[in-house]
Amino acid sequence: QVQLVESGGGLVQAGGSLRLSCAASGRTFSSYAMGWFRQGLGKEREFVSAISWRGDSTKYADSVKGRFTISRDNAKNTVYLQMNSLTPEATAVYYCAADLFGARPARTPSVYDYWGQGTQVTVSS
Repeated sequence: QVQLVESGGGLVQAGGSLRLSCAASGRTFSSYAMGWFRQGLGKEREFVSAISWRGDSTKYADSVKGRFTISRDNAKNTVYLQMNSLTPEATAVYYCAADLFGARPARTPSVYDYWGQGTQVTVSS
């Protein structure tokens, strides 16, 4: 069993930055890959970024590449998503997810075993 709690969402102006955090508990955090997804109003959940269990491999959606950075601190059982140069298109609920059986970052939501409750990010124009 893994519990995931996101934080750091909020309202920001276009061009601004936010850092999301996801605190994990319940299993050895350093043994599984983590991902970030988002879901805008009326839209399907989409992949944002993912990181391997050691943090040495990452993946990004093309729409965020170069502006978002995923990282993890295994000593703190936390994964982060630094979001820079935000645009209104980034407005969504952001979810972190744990892939207990994958060491490598994955883009597909179905491979993830546990999900957080989400944190709202709103970018005003």
